[in-house]
Amino acid sequence: MQRNTTTETLWLAIDIVAAAAVANSVFPLASAHLDGAVLAVDIAGAIAAAAAAIAIPGNPMHPKTLRARNLKTCYRGTAALKAFWWSAAFSVVAQAALAFRLIPSDWGLWLGGAIACFLVESLLFWRGMIAVYVSSVQLGLGIRTIGLICGWIPVVNLVALVKIIRTTDAEVTFEEAKERLDADRKADRICATKYPILLVHGVFFRDSNVLNYWGRIPDELQRNGATIHYGNHQSAASVRDSAHELTERIRRIVEETGCGKVHVIAHSKGGIDMRYAIACCGAAPFVASLTTINTPHRGCGFADYLLSNIPEAVQHQVEAAYNAAAVRLGDTQPDFMAAVRDLTQASCARLNAEMQSDSAIPPQRFDAQATRRPMAEPLNNGRFAGIVCRSVGSRLKRATTGKFPLNFTYPLVKWFDGPNDGLVAQPSFPWGESFTWIEPQGNRGISHADMIDLNRENIPGFDVREFYVQLVAELKQRGL
Repeated sequence: MQRNTTTETLWLAIDIVAAAAVANSVFPLASAHLDGAVLAVDIAGAIAAAAAAIAIPGNPMHPKTLRARNLKTCYRGTAALKAFWWSAAFSVVAQAALAFRLIPSDWGLWLGGAIACFLVESLLFWRGMIAVYVSSVQLGLGIRTIGLICGWIPVVNLVALVKIIRTTDAEVTFEEAKERLDADRKADRICATKYPILLVHGVFFRDSNVLNYWGRIPDELQRNGATIHYGNHQSAASVRDSAHELTERIRRIVEETGCGKVHVIAHSKGGIDMRYAIACCGAAPFVASLTTINTPHRGCGFADYLLSNIPEAVQHQVEAAYNAAAVRLGDTQPDFMAAVRDLTQASCARLNAEMQSDSAIPPQRFDAQATRRPMAEPLNNGRFAGIVCRSVGSRLKRATTGKFPLNFTYPLVKWFDGPNDGLVAQPSFPWGESFTWIEPQGNRGISHADMIDLNRENIPGFDVREFYVQLVAELKQRGL
């Protein structure tokens, strides 16, 4: 820790010295016009101002607990940009004042000092910008693009710079607090459940080491003691095929590790797949709990609409293109259309009835022509005995706050099904013994993708990583 602290302090010292040098790049000029006392005060004031710029509230003097290299780089870049901001303001004033004193008699001397000031200022600026651009997660493509475009527009570029500094400063502060929290509770291992965690992805994604479907969630769970496994099933297949595949995956985990059972956290269609695996494929003895995240247990009316309005020829073209690409990515028998059809209200009604020993709502009650179709309730029965069953759902409040393509699908789903997460409507989420609704204050809301941290975004009012930590911690508190 001492070595890290020393390193960070050294980097800050470099930024402070650079800021002071920039703000006083007129020293060679000023020395010819100012006495020693005034010059000393000028130097001391510049150093103090630069130090204050870096150490303003909200940004720690040195990120003692930051583990990730990219966060350390982001911190240094943010500090450099702060130093640039204040030193540049000082330099503009200083150069303007010197212009009145040195022009026209010593205009060459003033121009040389101004050029030196510009070059040193540019070094400090680009040091900061490159650092935050390559290291920050929260800047995102949008802010990065705005920064590049507006960087050449006077005044507007200053507004963009303030946005960048605030974003990266908040990122470092948030992550430093999160790492401090994890360090404080490390010994408690609050996510060290009796049984390991199996994360089951939704449709049209695969588990990958390159881009984790679950974002930063698995690492956060592991830091708090959890053991993580992944479904590793195909990206697109029918519910029945996915359920059989997941059942075999669970059997292998139990056989290879001797863990006895697993806790399953399943997102989107993965929740239906796992319910079917438990009810109909023999996975029940090996599952201690099932938590479904934004799962369309009662189907998606939007999916029904699309399948009934898109020409079959177009559907077949999309299916062929997707299946071919999925095979190249690792799927053995992808079935795009089967996956989509099983998300309709009609299919979910049939699947729910099939998973129930006594169909509370017989299949014939489903009216395929009705505008508002009755939904077979996904009731639990003896097949889920002894398994903790929970569900979670969220609401996106504005299309503009949903990342592509949810920003396009949100208003359509809202028109067909009402409040939704960009893909699934609110009435379709609840299942099991408990249901958790996520709708933080403000106008943003939480999308289908936000619930798995797909975009790695720190959302005000909802810490998705901590939400999963508490989900798993509750299982440990139950002795599971």
